[in-house]
Amino acid sequence: MIKVHANDGISQSGVDALEQAGYSVSTTKVAQEQLVDFINREAVQVLLVRSATTARKELIDACPGLKIIGRGGVGMDNIDVDYARSKGLHVINTPAASSASVAELVFAHLYGGVRFLHQSNRAMALEGDTNFGALKKAYAKGRELRGKTIGIVGFGRIGKAVAQIALGSGMRVIYFDQHVPSASVSLKFYDQQEVNFDLTASSFETVLSESDFITLHVPAQKDYVIGAAELAQMKAGAGLINAARGGVVDEVALIAALESRHISFAALDVFENEPTPAIQVLMNEYCSLTPHIGAATNEAQDRIGEELAAQIIELTA
Repeated sequence: MIKVHANDGISQSGVDALEQAGYSVSTTKVAQEQLVDFINREAVQVLLVRSATTARKELIDACPGLKIIGRGGVGMDNIDVDYARSKGLHVINTPAASSASVAELVFAHLYGGVRFLHQSNRAMALEGDTNFGALKKAYAKGRELRGKTIGIVGFGRIGKAVAQIALGSGMRVIYFDQHVPSASVSLKFYDQQEVNFDLTASSFETVLSESDFITLHVPAQKDYVIGAAELAQMKAGAGLINAARGGVVDEVALIAALESRHISFAALDVFENEPTPAIQVLMNEYCSLTPHIGAATNEAQDRIGEELAAQIIELTA
């Protein structure tokens, strides 16, 4: 019997699919430093991880029985992918499963940012009963998203899912992706109607200078995608959303841009120093924050588990 260990968990639907196909599945969280011993002792052949567990060269070398390493989600920067494949292992992920969930979180932050929800929720709890009138005045200058320009940096599956919501909200969409010179985005409605939009990539400079809001959907980078120079090129009063990877935004430069009010707000689901984000970020009143939950919906987790199960069954059949 093939043993599958999901060290960062897997949906019950994924467990059920594997067990019904005759696989043994364990989901007990094992500390990173104890994982090699666990894999070898339990004769684990398939290791599934999310973002918390790493599968580096040392683990791969120390676990000769491993056949498959799976990542529940898109980015695989916590896995030495090329090295694993050079050793004959299959490395799989689920790039499409969480796109809608991440895109919806982007817009949760966007709608909250333009109506000051990240600030008013805090303030109402503290002084809503004593300072209602002043709070009403303080948060009375919100903006609508309709008619505004959203700039999407990175136009893969998630970037396109963001574009779908933006177009449905009446926004102008521009994007930068050097690997996607043009793209078609389809909006499908509940009654089976469908509308298609043909988009052409803009330059990075155009996205920076023309966007009312910029959202990042790129893999981990060696350097910042948005640093002080890029922030300076953004429109005064623009908003910035990062639900991609920590480290693609220079948070020191971002806080400076927020404090100078060149940038109106930032929304961060990922952080440079994750899982211990900088206190300057956590305490900044202009930051809307979530703890890396972009893909954390019930629907996305079910899709991730089921897609991983299907790939494992296909590879080991």
